[in-house]
Amino acid sequence: MADMNDPYQLRVGVPSVEVFRRLRLDAGLSDKAPEAVALALPNTWYGVVLYYEGEPIGMGRIIGDGGTAFQVVDMCVHPAHQGRGLGKRIMTALTGELERRAPATAYVSLIADGPARFLYEQFGFADTAEHDSIGMYRSMKAN
Repeated sequence: MADMNDPYQLRVGVPSVEVFRRLRLDAGLSDKAPEAVALALPNTWYGVVLYYEGEPIGMGRIIGDGGTAFQVVDMCVHPAHQGRGLGKRIMTALTGELERRAPATAYVSLIADGPARFLYEQFGFADTAEHDSIGMYRSMKAN
């Protein structure tokens, strides 16, 4: 049962392009071009937006092919609301959906920035280096 005094509400979906960009910047994440965000958001496999008294203050998304590979992305909570278990609330929703719909053989990955790794470890995520793997990335920025 929901706590009627809880000012936070988690809703399934994705924010608008403008809200997505603001949430990322407010949380200290990199900005993304509006046209790139407009292409990306409709391709979300599952997403949630966290609201405080009706104002969006956090989000998280899962992207992937729907069968073999999934990635948790865009996890953020506005700094004024951090330290209240809200990231855990977002991750609970995301991992719950993975457990409901993703095949048992699916691979789920994410990039953990700084101390966020401790949150993700609570949800069963492990350092890939412990499994003789290394996470890699390629930025599409022009050289």
